Amino acid sequence: MAKDALMDFDEALGMFEPVLGFEVHVELNTATKMFSAAPNPANEAHHGAEPNTLVAPVDMGLPGALPVVNAEAIRSSISLGLALGCSIAPSSRFARKNYFYPDLGKNYQISQYDEPIAFEGSVEVELEDGTLVTVPIERAHMEEDAGKLTHMGGATGRIQGAEYSLVDYNRAGVPLVEIVTKPIFGAEHSAPALAKAYVATIRDIVRGLGISEAKLERGNLRCDANVSLRPRGQEKLGTRTETKNVNSMRSVERAVRYEIQRQAAILAKGGTITQETRHWHEDTGRTSPGRPKSDADDYRYFPEPDLLPVVPAPELIEELRAALPEPPAARRRRLKGEWGFTDLEFQDVANGGLLDAVADTIAAGAAPASARKWWTGEITRVANAQERDAADLVSPENVAALQKLIDAGTLTDKLARQVLEGVIAGEGTPQEVVDARGLAVVSDDGALIAAIDEALVAQPDVLAKIRDGKVQAAGAVIGAVMKAMKGQADAARVRELVLERAAAL
Repeated sequence: MAKDALMDFDEALGMFEPVLGFEVHVELNTATKMFSAAPNPANEAHHGAEPNTLVAPVDMGLPGALPVVNAEAIRSSISLGLALGCSIAPSSRFARKNYFYPDLGKNYQISQYDEPIAFEGSVEVELEDGTLVTVPIERAHMEEDAGKLTHMGGATGRIQGAEYSLVDYNRAGVPLVEIVTKPIFGAEHSAPALAKAYVATIRDIVRGLGISEAKLERGNLRCDANVSLRPRGQEKLGTRTETKNVNSMRSVERAVRYEIQRQAAILAKGGTITQETRHWHEDTGRTSPGRPKSDADDYRYFPEPDLLPVVPAPELIEELRAALPEPPAARRRRLKGEWGFTDLEFQDVANGGLLDAVADTIAAGAAPASARKWWTGEITRVANAQERDAADLVSPENVAALQKLIDAGTLTDKLARQVLEGVIAGEGTPQEVVDARGLAVVSDDGALIAAIDEALVAQPDVLAKIRDGKVQAAGAVIGAVMKAMKGQADAARVRELVLERAAAL
């Protein structure tokens, strides 16, 4: 695949104005699918299930199977619409989106077209430098997910060169909400950062509502990024491209930057942009052409004849409105002030997706600084090494319990890291790991004095230096004692006793 020519980012922004748009798909965590009673289990179980075992006749497109709307999915969709500042339609309805879907057995997708459940909203997005940007929301509509194709026999795992493809319908029919923004103007040099921050905001909103796991790497939050450029001073919008299913916030940022540079290079040479979908390649940091982008007319939408309109009761809407959590941007500002973090400290927490973990750890009794230290330090290090989500390794309650053992003098930081290792390995709570591994700090002065006396006798030259007032020489004895105690001693207490015993011997 030939490399695209790219224009310098700053030069591109000097010549062209970027116009953005985002389509974010949120996979809902309801117990069953959108239109069938097939199970929709939690994230890990869903991905580990045998192919075609989480299915029902509706999902397979079997003749005579009729869809039934998932009531909980409607409640979740209304909550999300309200959290996005949208109006909730007094009546909305489903439509059939006709397109060749090899991974949807009925060969069409049940979605919403001209009558979405939520419309005309906005969401406040905070960039890393604290700038607030209001992103206009056009609509949030309900639909079903497609299944999954696995291409076999090729060298790359892609359809090109494959000998055949296998279809897994486990994901077919999983409930989705698609959030569509209006065109976003004025982002300028912050366009890539805004893309990342917007997706992070949507993730925080749906997690706060408790309606989705919202993990991009697992596909239950997916972003399609639309980018177009227009020459400075021109009113007419440029031709857009849609980079599909980018699976991390960093990749969304990089994909938007790449498309700005790629399109600018083409336009500056008098070329034209093809309206198309494009695929993001994480390994090369590039996009590649997909298919020509279809317009709504190409999908031949028509009302779904097997489903009645959705008419939520006003009382239900107000009940869900009253239960909305604090907006993410406001929550971030409040937490930063309450925790007393510097801008950099708070960014480390927020950018790592650790706000909830740190907040819950503090709520469980840990000091803010201690909670931040554990989550952005050792826990993140282990998560990166294991290629797992930090929040999946250990509970906030166990982190707080671990810190309490340090605060009580039961553990040193070094011992606590060993205890954390045991907790992550499934050996139990921090206290249970301490008991099982025998990792508590030795607090018996008698045992410490015995080890200190032995070390001092073994190093008479060091003992002489300490007696002569060279207290820094005590470090050699402290090291020997800590080794003898297998690290299970308080170094500060050992130092006190070393100086005392050196004077006494």
